Amino acid sequence: RFSLLLLNLEEYYFEQHTANHIINRDCKDERKFRGSLKICSKSIIFEPDDSIQPIIKIPLRDCISIKAPEDNEANNPFTRNTSGGISVVCSQVFLIKERNVIAPYKTVRGRTEHLFQLDVAGKVGDVVQTLHQLYRASCLDKMGDQAAMITAILQSRLARTSFDKNRFQSISETLHMECKAEMVTPLVTNPGHVCVSDANLYFQPLNGYPKPVVQITLQNVRRIYKRRHGLMPLGLEVFCTENDLCSDIYLKFYNYQDRDEVYRLIAKYIENHIAEHTAESYVLQWQRGHISNYQYLLHLNNLADRSCNDLSQYPVFPWIIADYSSSELDLTKPETFRDLSKPVGALNKERLDRLVTRYQEMPEPKFMYGSHYSSPGYVLFYLVRVAPEYMLCLQNGKFDHADRMFNSIAETWKNCLDGATDFKELIPEFYENDSSFLVNSLKLDLGKRQGGKMVEDVELPPWASGPDDFLQKSQEALESPYVSEHLHEWIDIIFGYKQKGSEAVAAHNVFHPLTYEGGVDLNSIMDPNEKVALLTQILEFGQTPKQLFTTPHPQRKIQKLKSLSRTSSHSISIAESPVSPNEESFEDLTEESITLAWNNIAKLKLDTQCKIHKEAITGIAVTCNGSSVFTTSQDSTLKMFSKDSKTIQRSVSFSNMALSSCLILPGDTTVISSSWDNHIYFYSIAFGRQQDVLLGHDDAVSKICWRDGRLFSASWDSTVKVWHCVPGETLSNKKHHFELLAQLEHDVSVNTMDLNAANTILASGTKEGTISVWDVTTATVLHHFFMLLFLLFASFFCTDSRHLLSTGEDCCFKVIDVQTGMLVSSVTTEEPQRCFKWDGNTILSGSQSGELLIWDLLGGKVTERIKGHTGAVTSMWMNEQCNSVITGGEDKKIMFWKLQY
Repeated sequence: RFSLLLLNLEEYYFEQHTANHIINRDCKDERKFRGSLKICSKSIIFEPDDSIQPIIKIPLRDCISIKAPEDNEANNPFTRNTSGGISVVCSQVFLIKERNVIAPYKTVRGRTEHLFQLDVAGKVGDVVQTLHQLYRASCLDKMGDQAAMITAILQSRLARTSFDKNRFQSISETLHMECKAEMVTPLVTNPGHVCVSDANLYFQPLNGYPKPVVQITLQNVRRIYKRRHGLMPLGLEVFCTENDLCSDIYLKFYNYQDRDEVYRLIAKYIENHIAEHTAESYVLQWQRGHISNYQYLLHLNNLADRSCNDLSQYPVFPWIIADYSSSELDLTKPETFRDLSKPVGALNKERLDRLVTRYQEMPEPKFMYGSHYSSPGYVLFYLVRVAPEYMLCLQNGKFDHADRMFNSIAETWKNCLDGATDFKELIPEFYENDSSFLVNSLKLDLGKRQGGKMVEDVELPPWASGPDDFLQKSQEALESPYVSEHLHEWIDIIFGYKQKGSEAVAAHNVFHPLTYEGGVDLNSIMDPNEKVALLTQILEFGQTPKQLFTTPHPQRKIQKLKSLSRTSSHSISIAESPVSPNEESFEDLTEESITLAWNNIAKLKLDTQCKIHKEAITGIAVTCNGSSVFTTSQDSTLKMFSKDSKTIQRSVSFSNMALSSCLILPGDTTVISSSWDNHIYFYSIAFGRQQDVLLGHDDAVSKICWRDGRLFSASWDSTVKVWHCVPGETLSNKKHHFELLAQLEHDVSVNTMDLNAANTILASGTKEGTISVWDVTTATVLHHFFMLLFLLFASFFCTDSRHLLSTGEDCCFKVIDVQTGMLVSSVTTEEPQRCFKWDGNTILSGSQSGELLIWDLLGGKVTERIKGHTGAVTSMWMNEQCNSVITGGEDKKIMFWKLQY
């Protein structure tokens, strides 16, 4: 029956002794109860073995005397029939869990004496000495002085003990580290010793409660998070599951060096543990529908220091549904939903106007809301029916007034809209499968409301047939298309760029400065009393999550496919194609074949190879029928290779400078090549000669693209130029006419570029690692990304046109959401990847060492390695069906690859 929740907030449980509690000594009705005496930092607790009897809690500050009766004391009962006694005289005592019923504590006021007879009489002196020490601490006037003295007593006890190595699982285990720490559970912490071996993480509580040692096998650890606890970077939370809300252990260390070292030792056992600790590693998965809205919000809460073990930083979830009166819930109507672009406090315009007026008249520091959207009180407001002892712990042994309880979903929502100080959001339990928090299954006496009605189960809206149905419909609402399209707006407010600064003011999202990370530096406060008061205030008030995003969060748009085995980035063309439900279009079949090809891309097999150049290959282009392959090289030649006869049919040299890329114009009549000699050359396939030349730049031309009759050229002269080309009539020897439409200026050399499917947005990458995204129609820049301080090799749009993938000398794939400019995924590679193709989920890349690598982008790992060139893979071409690939390398070869499945 005893739990740490019987302690006060910030109280420690030190030790226990088997004892008898003697009542009415030396009287006819003297009674003796066997049980356990617990010595805590602010109280004495006696837990009788008989569960009918109440647990007795005596606050030390209410003690009048604590002593061991002297043997020669007159009428001393210990001299006759007892020994090992401790007498406690107090002015107040609490009776808890009488008849083993969870209920508000009973207070017995008035002078009473309690005699505790220890089984081990020899410990009486030490126990009394400890109680005298703790009593002196509890009598200090100032909370800071009390905390300092108790901390000194605790640290002295920890210093006198160490981890018991006999608790190791194996005699062959090697100790890596041992330190002092506290295990954190909601509202309470338990001090002890942490030990990390080569196989296990151990925590041994100082008091042996709830068990002598907590053991976690390191190989079972899946996630670890560094936590901010009590505003200090001292927490560490360990999960042995991928998606569970609750962790296996949460530790709070006494210094960040110990925390970081334990983190480092555990992290060695987790594959890709670094990627797991960035918000960007989940954004792309969420956008593509690989994780649900619920899972994504859980991940964001985890990354923002929210934990089920810390009620001041409990995971926060949004109110989604705004209709609690209809008999049917219609998830197709926008008015069914709450406006996710506004914080709860801004949902009611009249209330907001009053709050804004007050805010404008307020002296600095200003805030709009005097209470938070998440706090320990709010969390337990929702959970009181399943966690009543937590509520009693938080509220000094009392439940809240019956009319202020969580009585009705509709009432609670209405109060959040209209209440002067009620701005609370929801908790994850509203979107899970356990409805017990809505039902008073423990038959708790939670009081009687005005009108005489007892507080029982939570009253549900008319559209819910029961608690399980309410949760089911809430889950459906959270995963609905409307919420998927608007959830990013709520993320901006809670975790994103509207959390702080001028954007927060504009969004009416300003809370008390103390609730924000960095709002106060506890280390700078020297007065211990001020520090304790401030910390108590912050922890009880609630804390704003760590800010995860500083730019607008991208929107989620999942395309619905008929029967594809996974969500494909190509799905946009299917979703937009005007096809009736009963017929299957050619586009559908093409998209399905493309998805099938990417699903089987690991089955790519080498078909043939040929060494056709004297230097590294820089570009590959193939005619529509696939029979002729054109390649450019640093050896300054353009070659035409017959795939059927496997022979070089033409070799052309335009100058003695390297050629950098090539492409074939629609109709397969002309090949265009870019050169390091600042020129772009047009070669007529039909007539076998140079047809035209464009001196387009002041330095080497690095890349060219052709779209809708326009030529795009990137150059080391720091520009990308857009040309309108009117083709010449080859028979009459008329030249092409070139008109410069736009010039996109950069600070340094441009190495790579690509256009989206609609040819409206261009991305360019420079030698210094900057990516710029341009609106082609207005020739204006939309975003600049300073990705790295290294040369960029390649950058390509996904077929959905929303994402841009780039790679460079920094050995990293990075995905950018073009709409918002946010980095949504980052995958580290062992070596530079020189070229690639991707479908949004999978990457086929050519590496510096010559291998072809297949990457699971969302998983952040290589799934297949295919031996290829003997030097770097420098160029890659893929057909529209994605089942045929040609690569070129530093080994001067081209290799033909085919999917075989």
